[in-house]
Amino acid sequence: MINADEIAGVLKNQIANFKSEVHEDQVGTVIAVGSSIARIYGLEAVQQSELVEFPNGLQGIALNLEEDNVGVVILGPDTEIKEGMQVRRTGRIVSVPVGEALLGRVVDPLGNPVDGKGPVETKRYRTIENTAPGVIERQPVKQPLQTGIRAIDALIPIGRGQRELIIGDRSTGKTAIAVDTIINQRGKGVYCIYVAIGQKTSTVASLAQIFAKHQAMDYTTIVAVGPSEAPGLKYIAPYAGCAMAEELMYQNKDVLIVYDDLTKHAQAYREVSLLLRRPPGREAYPGDIFFLHSRLLERAAKLSDEKGGGSITALPVIETQAGDVSAYIPTNLISITDGQIYLTTGLFFQGIRPAVDVGISVSRVGGSAQIKAMRSVAGQLKLDLAQYRELAAFAKLSSDLDKTTQATLTRGEKITEILKQPQFQPQAVEDQVMLIFAATRGYLTDVPTPRLQEWARSFVDFAHEKYESLAKSIAETKQLSDEAGATLVKAIEEFNKTF
Repeated sequence: MINADEIAGVLKNQIANFKSEVHEDQVGTVIAVGSSIARIYGLEAVQQSELVEFPNGLQGIALNLEEDNVGVVILGPDTEIKEGMQVRRTGRIVSVPVGEALLGRVVDPLGNPVDGKGPVETKRYRTIENTAPGVIERQPVKQPLQTGIRAIDALIPIGRGQRELIIGDRSTGKTAIAVDTIINQRGKGVYCIYVAIGQKTSTVASLAQIFAKHQAMDYTTIVAVGPSEAPGLKYIAPYAGCAMAEELMYQNKDVLIVYDDLTKHAQAYREVSLLLRRPPGREAYPGDIFFLHSRLLERAAKLSDEKGGGSITALPVIETQAGDVSAYIPTNLISITDGQIYLTTGLFFQGIRPAVDVGISVSRVGGSAQIKAMRSVAGQLKLDLAQYRELAAFAKLSSDLDKTTQATLTRGEKITEILKQPQFQPQAVEDQVMLIFAATRGYLTDVPTPRLQEWARSFVDFAHEKYESLAKSIAETKQLSDEAGATLVKAIEEFNKTF
């Protein structure tokens, strides 16, 4: 039976609760599109770097605000966008999801997962462009960030909050250094973000597998954008990674971020700028190319204790052509960063790997980013290597050398050999101290150079087995006391008798 009173009651209730909502959208019209750039007419109130939305769900960034139109960089393929389409303002400045939910994930520069593990569970968002901490909000770099690579931790130390450039030609092991550093952060409470700009999808996949194999994926986020993606996505990738790092830094955490590499980033920004018809400058890069990288790298900092003491350490990677460090982008980045690790093809093909040229490489933070034990053994190391490099050039020319020169050359040769290290095998700092001590104090003179790597491996095992307290005391006190030094000498001499 139909009850008239019941129907009337429902209708009255609906009329009483009826609310009419006016929904206002600001829309513009596409007047031209091509090469991932759209010109839009009618978005008068749009903000710089605001996201706009196309009918097919694609998004774009408003970069050029001109008198009669807006230049929008499309974040994706522009094939479905046609002239005359309506474009809607979102009112949001470009932002990405942030927080610990992103750890262990591979995401694109907009924070969308690309690893097939389902959506990222986070409600927090952060704009990709943020103001860097001011002078008062920072403190000096004084806490080491161990890379696990002997040549770097001893000679070009990196501290938390530092920006250290990794520079070199193609295939000289730049990414290898960054990857080893990330693997070495296991158990050290440092979160890592690896930004792969314009790298092959297969390369990123193999990197994710390497991290997973070494249990490094638990504290790492990979932000990846392929070579075939829209230039707009490559342009925002490092900023997106930096926003994710900043979220953790302001939660008082230590973060390591790798930008691999900023050459491709600069090229993507040049492409975007030229397509937007901005005036070209040197090498066709736009006038604000320096600002592009400086505003990114200045965000790396060690915050003051009042701000919680969190830090972002940046390792930007840059590729040179035929070792030309004085090209435009490399010189820009050298002037922005606190030092550079310079890798050369010559050393790489001589089998000295990592192929770090200790002569040109520098850390402008220096010994303040080293533990005392490393500082005490590495001071001698720099001097020995410098003398060796100077003499090695002359030694090629002359046949008869005096005893002192021969001794210096032998020591230099042994040190060069002990600084070699296989990939994916970062070493604890206490083990590095023991090996560098042996090399600089002349305890390796009688060990044949080809067998030095074997000696190093066996000695570290021997020291941990027979002199367990030695490594523990160096790790805990971060110093090489006289007592520990004497024990170390005893251990080396005992081991050398059996080797």
